[in-house]
Amino acid sequence: MRSVISGLLLIFLSACDQTPGNIALGTLERDRISHTATSNEVIVDLPVAKGSMVTKGTVLVRLDNTQQTAQVAKAKADVAQAVAHLEKLQKGARDEEIAGARANVAGKKATLLESEANYKRIKNMALKELTSKSSLDKALAERDSDRANLLSAQEQLRALIKGTREEDLRMAEASLQAVQAVLAVEQKRLSDLTITATRDGVLDNLPWNLGERVTAGSPLAIVLAGKSPFARIYVPEPYRVKLKINDSLIVHVDGLDKPIQGTLSWIANEPAFSPYYALNQAERARLMYLAEVQLPDSASHLPNGVPAQVEMP
Repeated sequence: MRSVISGLLLIFLSACDQTPGNIALGTLERDRISHTATSNEVIVDLPVAKGSMVTKGTVLVRLDNTQQTAQVAKAKADVAQAVAHLEKLQKGARDEEIAGARANVAGKKATLLESEANYKRIKNMALKELTSKSSLDKALAERDSDRANLLSAQEQLRALIKGTREEDLRMAEASLQAVQAVLAVEQKRLSDLTITATRDGVLDNLPWNLGERVTAGSPLAIVLAGKSPFARIYVPEPYRVKLKINDSLIVHVDGLDKPIQGTLSWIANEPAFSPYYALNQAERARLMYLAEVQLPDSASHLPNGVPAQVEMP
């Protein structure tokens, strides 16, 4: 009885297996683009509904940018300060500053002449024992101090006349470049808080709800790229050498009565399963090569995951 049932089952399975030998099996797929969060912020806007067609540049999610906007403003202020400092060094001292420095030197010279005269007078008095030793020491200290002040004023005047040193200019330029780089980073962080589509496609999913605080690195929007899907198939080894990129192939999709004309957009150069040296001559037909057959725009309504069969040449 068991043998009879087994025989009937084999006959039934053989009758049901109507798959032609020149068919490559697979499913319809699209490239899955995951837009992730770069910071922990609250979602303030979801302008596009799930399932909608989107184009490159369409805003998908907006995060709260209050804090980052302040960071950008601070970085801009730092850049403005660095620019002003560099321009000041490049222009050098103004005529008024040089004139003021010269007047300061003249004043220091007059003060020194007075202190030197006072020192000589007290020194003569000390020789005649008409004043104390401490008065002479005090007059000498005042004269030396006024002499040092004159030298300092003269050096300041000389620095203003010669202008800014080349090393100071390079330091100011480097400081400006540093704050400009910081500004660029802060502006990039600000722009990242507005999630936009990077390719045309279908907005498949929005994992977070409006008002939730997202975690950095988590997906905010999933886009299935491309107007129409492609058939990801496994090509049997005997047909691999017959195929080349841009070949036209007939695609049968489950649920559609009429086949679709597709174009071979990619095919692997290496087998997806066992390497050839692990199989004997009779088993090499089991090798499979992964390939993608792009469907026309008229097939944009077809969903992902639907089984497809592609006729081999």
